[in-house]
Amino acid sequence: MSGKADSLKTIFYALGANFAIFVSKAVAAVITGSSAMTAEAVHSLADCGNQLLLLLGLKQAKAPPSPDYPLGRGKEIYFWSFLVALLLFSVGGAFSIYEGLHKLHEPEPVKWPWLAIGVLTFGIIAESFSMRGCMIEVNKARGAHSLWHWFRESRQSELIVIFGEDLAALLGLVFALLAVLFTVLTGNPIFDAIGTLAIGVLLVVVAVFVAVEVKALLVGQSADTEVNAAIREFLDGRPEIARVFNLITLQLGSEIMVAVKAQMRGNLSDRGVVEAINAVEAAMKQRFPEIRWSFFEPDITD
Repeated sequence: MSGKADSLKTIFYALGANFAIFVSKAVAAVITGSSAMTAEAVHSLADCGNQLLLLLGLKQAKAPPSPDYPLGRGKEIYFWSFLVALLLFSVGGAFSIYEGLHKLHEPEPVKWPWLAIGVLTFGIIAESFSMRGCMIEVNKARGAHSLWHWFRESRQSELIVIFGEDLAALLGLVFALLAVLFTVLTGNPIFDAIGTLAIGVLLVVVAVFVAVEVKALLVGQSADTEVNAAIREFLDGRPEIARVFNLITLQLGSEIMVAVKAQMRGNLSDRGVVEAINAVEAAMKQRFPEIRWSFFEPDITD
């Protein structure tokens, strides 16, 4: 199985980098009048807000079970992650596309272009550090799997969001830098507008991919396939169990709910069945500490 990534550390990396980048971009956008720089400043500000929402989601997801939420509130992080994807789509992507279309119809020369180039270069360096921190945690989580496989199969929605944000931010900075450079080299401000549109399309595409992945968790997804297979193998190997009929897992934030229907081995009394089930559940939770709830149904047929 793949390792567990430290999502909290990744969020703080991204928050620090994005705030520094936002301040530099905002100052440069006011001075230069670059629409691509303005779009990037709004993007970075939106990212800062997004990371604060993820921190709120992680905190609320740790709330203990209650009568209203008997399985806890672990899925709370999925709601906030989905909201972040919507904000990335609307505030980041839609604004950038609007700004780009506006500049296409009313192009304006870029003032102080070398200041914009310097700020964007600083942003790329800062965002690269954030992306590096994110990739360290992603690599822990994905193990030997490809990045695409991890993205599609990961159950850590907050890490999916941060990865998507960091990737979009880094590519967006590169697009903005190229737009300003082409504008300076050609003297044609249309390239600044094109760069802004490219940033907007990029953010919309990333937001859609992130939203699709988080939606699956929000609706109710099982634990990942490797964890499911490991739990099944564990149960099949228990001496108390003759046959496993059904195994259902449900990912609830960082915790898992497990429901098992199995035939017990031997001709046990009622008390013997209870003791055998208790032994299996205790061993299962020790082997898989992420399992918070387990429901075991003994039966003789599926």
